[in-house]
Formats: sequence, structure tokens, C-alpha cells
Amino acid sequence: MKDLIKKGLSLGLGLAVVSKEQIEKLVDELVKKGEVSTAESKDLIQELFDKGETERKQINERFREQFDQLLKDLNIPKKADLERLEQRIQALEEQIRDKS
Repeated sequence: MKDLIKKGLSLGLGLAVVSKEQIEKLVDELVKKGEVSTAESKDLIQELFDKGETERKQINERFREQFDQLLKDLNIPKKADLERLEQRIQALEEQIRDKS
């Protein structure tokens, strides 16, 4: 039953969007039904929560990669690009002032 729950929650965004409180409620229900022992429940809660955090990080990383690619495809400069240009402009302005 534990494996079934893990698989079920892991589908799609399952664990990435489930809070620790929701996981605790689900596992508490399993304890009440006798499908998980009290001793196992704490480990199961932590395991499911850790897996959710891992999924959340992976989703965020994929989103960042896709967003960066979209900016690149649309030829939109990133903040770092703009800052680098501002620094070059300042350096050129200083060169012009020094020559005057």
C-alpha cells in the first residue's frame, strides 16, 4: 500500500504540490486504517516530503531552462546583459570625459 501511495502521489506534479500537512493527514489515515504502522509513519512522511522537495526543485530548474530558452528565442536580453551594457556605456562616458 505504501508503494501504491508513493507511485500515486509521484505522478505528474503530485508530491511537488502537496504540503507536508497534507502528507501527514494522508499517512495518519493510513495509520488509522492499519495499513501503515505508527513507527513507519514518520519515515514515510519524511520520505514523501523529501521526494516532493526534489520534484519541486526539478520542476523549477526545468522552468528556468525553458524560460531562458524563450528569452533567447525572442532575442530578449537578460538583466546581466543589460548590466554589462550599462558598464560599457559608463566606461565609454568616462573615456570621453577624460579626453575633454
